[in-house]
Amino acid sequence: MRLLQYNNDGDLSLTEFFARDIPKYAILSHRWGAEEVTFKDLTDCTSKSKAGYGKIQFCGEQAKRNSLRYFWVDTCCIDKSSSTELAEAINSMFRWYRDATKCYVYLPDVSRPHSDPADMSNEPWKSTFRKSEWFNRGWTLQELIAPASVDFFSKEGELLGDKASLERHICEITGIPAKALRGSPLSDFSVAERMSWAASRETYRQEDKAYSLLGIFDVNMPLIYSEGKDRAMQRLREEIEKASKGFKREDFSVPFSLSDVSDVEHFVARKTELLEMHDSLSGDGSRRAVILHGLGGIGKTQLSIAYAKRHKDNYSAIFWLNIKDEDSLKQSFAKVAKQISREHPSAFRLTNIDINENLDEVVDAVKAWLSLPNNTRWLMIYDNYDNPRLPGKTDPAAVDIRRFLPESYQGSIVITTRSSQVKNGHLIQIRKLGDERDSLEILSTTSRRKGLMDGKDILQFCIAALILVLDPDAIKLAKELDGFPLALATAGAYLDQVAINLSDYLRLYKQSWAQLQESSPALDSYEDRTLYSTWQISFDHVKQQNGLSAKLLCFWAYFDRQDLWLELLQHSDSNDPDWVRELTKDELSFHQAVRVLSSHGLVEVDTFSQEINESRGYSIHGCVHTWTIHVLNHEWDYDLARLAVKFVASHAPGQRDFRPWLTQRRLLQHATRCLYMFSNNLVVDDELADECHGLGLLYADQGKPAEAEQMYQRALQGKEKAWGPEHMSTLDTVNNLGNLYADQGKLVEAEQMYQRALQGKEKAWGPEHTSTLKTVHNLGLLYADQGKLVEAERMYQRALQGKEKACGPEHTSTFNTVNNLGLLYADQGKLVEAEQMYQRALQGNEKAWGPEHTLTLDTVNNLGNLYADQGKLVEAEQMYQRALQGFEKAWGPEHTSTLKTVNNLGLLYANQGKLVEAEQMYQQALQGYKQALGTDNIITYVPALNTIWGFGSLLERQADITKARTMYAKASLGYDKVFGPEHRRSQRLRRKICALDAIVESKARPW
Repeated sequence: MRLLQYNNDGDLSLTEFFARDIPKYAILSHRWGAEEVTFKDLTDCTSKSKAGYGKIQFCGEQAKRNSLRYFWVDTCCIDKSSSTELAEAINSMFRWYRDATKCYVYLPDVSRPHSDPADMSNEPWKSTFRKSEWFNRGWTLQELIAPASVDFFSKEGELLGDKASLERHICEITGIPAKALRGSPLSDFSVAERMSWAASRETYRQEDKAYSLLGIFDVNMPLIYSEGKDRAMQRLREEIEKASKGFKREDFSVPFSLSDVSDVEHFVARKTELLEMHDSLSGDGSRRAVILHGLGGIGKTQLSIAYAKRHKDNYSAIFWLNIKDEDSLKQSFAKVAKQISREHPSAFRLTNIDINENLDEVVDAVKAWLSLPNNTRWLMIYDNYDNPRLPGKTDPAAVDIRRFLPESYQGSIVITTRSSQVKNGHLIQIRKLGDERDSLEILSTTSRRKGLMDGKDILQFCIAALILVLDPDAIKLAKELDGFPLALATAGAYLDQVAINLSDYLRLYKQSWAQLQESSPALDSYEDRTLYSTWQISFDHVKQQNGLSAKLLCFWAYFDRQDLWLELLQHSDSNDPDWVRELTKDELSFHQAVRVLSSHGLVEVDTFSQEINESRGYSIHGCVHTWTIHVLNHEWDYDLARLAVKFVASHAPGQRDFRPWLTQRRLLQHATRCLYMFSNNLVVDDELADECHGLGLLYADQGKPAEAEQMYQRALQGKEKAWGPEHMSTLDTVNNLGNLYADQGKLVEAEQMYQRALQGKEKAWGPEHTSTLKTVHNLGLLYADQGKLVEAERMYQRALQGKEKACGPEHTSTFNTVNNLGLLYADQGKLVEAEQMYQRALQGNEKAWGPEHTLTLDTVNNLGNLYADQGKLVEAEQMYQRALQGFEKAWGPEHTSTLKTVNNLGLLYANQGKLVEAEQMYQQALQGYKQALGTDNIITYVPALNTIWGFGSLLERQADITKARTMYAKASLGYDKVFGPEHRRSQRLRRKICALDAIVESKARPW
């Protein structure tokens, strides 16, 4: 290493040192300018005549002030005529800056006269410092990070501050985290994060873009200045990969993929918006968020994709989430979890979760992974946030995005929305395209008529003139479509399919506009008219090509816009339209119809990310769906609405189907569409009672009791009207309403339903009919929950004897009652009889249903309770864990059956003295009950009350008397409501509360 020093006569000289002998020295950081002093200039004694000599003098004088004899300047301390010396110097540069005692940054584009205070309060000084070219150069990155002490100077040589005093401003300018500036090991930062620090920096020689990063990644490689930037970056990445093998620091990289979202091959325009997004999201790893707000079809999704593709190297991971509704969002999180698990098999909290099933736990696990220390360089894109939960908004389908954001204040977030009320980040308004050339380029690429843009290969400023000569109709059409990307793309897709010139298309467009104005005068949005007119032209052509395609698109208005698949539509009968049976007769017919819609840009393959039992579905854009509702179905077709409800309800799987929850979750969004049509009188209830009953079952199985009750009540009203109050089908719905009320803790209402169903069935079928016995069994359950054990045993024994006689001792229905008799015996303290019942039920259910069926798991959970009562804690925990894993897989973590087992594990851990684990279980169960039932309902739901009691008992053991009393009081209030104040549980809790009050009072006494 050659170092400069001043001789006694004031001239500069160079002295060469080797590693062990290098003295303390200062080092200069600057931007190269005209007439820099070279190594040859110094040796030839011609350096003083060059403009760059002043910087060398400045460095030497400043070093002298800091009592440093030696200093180093890159322009003249390296003999660049020797390629070997240059390569060695570049590979050593980071170390030389790191080992310097002082680094002086000379900023010739920042002026601060001596009279100005260096406190960043002078606005011109602050502004020019932030805009200094020094922050944009590639080599200055390592010159900022490597040295421990960095001082900044103006062009007048005045001290501006150092790396510590200017830290906040440097972080904001560069996006480099403060801890990197303070000397934290660079290995603490991911490769993607370090790459992002250099992303916007430039170098004079393109290969230096890579060579300037050698020290940042602590690698070495030979210099080949003829290889070009791409090859140099490729070699750099190879060296980084070699160096990182076997390195223990956790990396958070996930390969870039946007397979779940439809992409366009050629993204057009939006340069200003892309730049604003980049500026807003650049930072030091702390949370940055951008909201893309604009009309539907304006290009928000494609803009977010373009940003992700352009800046993918700045992020360790990029994930896309569909936040159209809560179910879609959770399914997107499941896809993200799979991406993470593939790259990081030991990812925190993801290893023990079944990603296909436990969606709520998956969400929490992904959020936790994104919140890990040092995992700061991810980008999450929340697309289609068009129905946000806002104050005063009562829509139950609205989504609160805050529940789905990672807790740690780190990472980058993009949200696309039509709502102007979303305030979670920096708002960017996305408007229609303002430049006609951009509109023409969309038309050109989507129509594949390149002649529209032939001038593009010459000079950009000539494009407009060339197009006027080539096809003036293109200009007219672009003006008519007025910069709406979705309308332009639809027009282009049509032109790609039809041999028609642009003037004819323009004529069709104006005709469509006029017809739309006549048929839909209430449609006062100019933007909607533009979009709808283009779609109408495409739709007219679709009808000519394939009539089934056109009918399918009309029919889509009665379903959700996402994930419509073949098997869902295969429930038609002789009373339904012939075209439906023709459309769904086989895969070929259905896919041919969809293909025509897809070729016109109206339909795309759905990106449903979960495992499915049946064929993959198709989706349409939200704006297209709105058009199908308000224009194609301007005269609402109640028959099609009825048919859609019939198909959705008919497709709900039964308990005997293979993994029914997969199809149930897939159906939920279509069931929600059905519920909307019922609630808004868009479908007539008549003759749909059975379908309403089926939708009630679907919602009940998916843990949505409010929606289930709405459907059951509609079913009940329809059946009573059609068949009378005592018809068997009516009584089935009455019985299911009883089940629903019992699950919600509404025990009085449940008993009323069961008694009505029982009386009706005994009258119609007799006391020993299987349907009658089913309700007898349910009454036994209810009485057991109410603590009426004698009445419960009488019901169970009657049900058991009847089922053994009617169905046989090995029937699954018989085993269900056997299991519940075991429950009752356990409550009565008859543990031997209880275990006999449980073992009989378990063996029978495993044989009939398999070890993972929910009926089998019910008995497994009950056996866990029994073993816990017998003090067999190891066996109890094994049973609980088996039941919990099975319930989470089948129902999800917030289902009431799952939560009962979570509560039981909490009680077990408390008995084992594992108080931390017990508290986690109780908290999980309580939060789950609130989510599943609502805060108001858990106070009358016995399992939730049991959890509150157990949690209170745990808090008492932890000597948290105040909180324990609060829990006991809540449980006591609930038991009084459910059982009455004279019930043994109510009395026992009151004694507990009195005992705690006595403890508090005794502590308060002064003696």
